[in-house]
Amino acid sequence: MSRTDRASRLIAAPPEIVYGALLDRESLETWLPPDGMRGRIQRWDPSRGGGFRMVLTYLDPVDAPGKSSDATDVVDVGFAELVPPERVVQQAVFEAQDPSYAGTMTMTWQITATSAGSEVTVTATDVPPGIDQAAHEAGIASSLANLASYVEAADRFTAG
Repeated sequence: MSRTDRASRLIAAPPEIVYGALLDRESLETWLPPDGMRGRIQRWDPSRGGGFRMVLTYLDPVDAPGKSSDATDVVDVGFAELVPPERVVQQAVFEAQDPSYAGTMTMTWQITATSAGSEVTVTATDVPPGIDQAAHEAGIASSLANLASYVEAADRFTAG
């Protein structure tokens, strides 16, 4: 059975700035890893049909063992759709021996302009059953909070 996880957040930055942070290698390495993790991109092609490979390392793997090794999650992400500045659709495949993490998860980042900036909604479909739903939704919310902090920083966005 297919599962859908989602989270959303209002971000005080225009859609163009938010969209740009979704397609910039250094930006993604900074804000995408949820709390308790750090990320490193190994391969990068920010075009439709391109994508990236990210190694996420748990800062404390004792409480959260990785999918790919004791301390890491490795994910290959393809860009299935890029609609500036409204939507980024990613196809994510985890590198894991455990079949409960197998399959392709679709992550849709929808950016909607608001009077206060942008509402960003992340919808994950076909989530592998090995991924705990509450932990996944908390991770998405954490990444959105990191994204908000990143793009709302004074040196990244100046109104007017």
